Amino acid sequence: MSASASTSVRIDQALYEQAKTDATIEHRSIAGQIEFWARVGRAALDNPDLPVTFVAESLASMAEPREQATPFVPRGRNA
Repeated sequence: MSASASTSVRIDQALYEQAKTDATIEHRSIAGQIEFWARVGRAALDNPDLPVTFVAESLASMAEPREQATPFVPRGRNA
């Protein structure tokens, strides 16, 4: 995500604490975790036919560096 101006937003303390916990596990900042959740939610709403886990994993994989990516090989095809 590109750099942008920051904005303060009030959120529920429990949501903040969950973001703090998940951010540590996922190696993100707290703001980055909340932004990720927002992107997942937006994409899930835009694609209601897709499972949320698929949406989340797809967004996470798109954020990975290209050099760490593993090429997709369909089943039944030998590489």
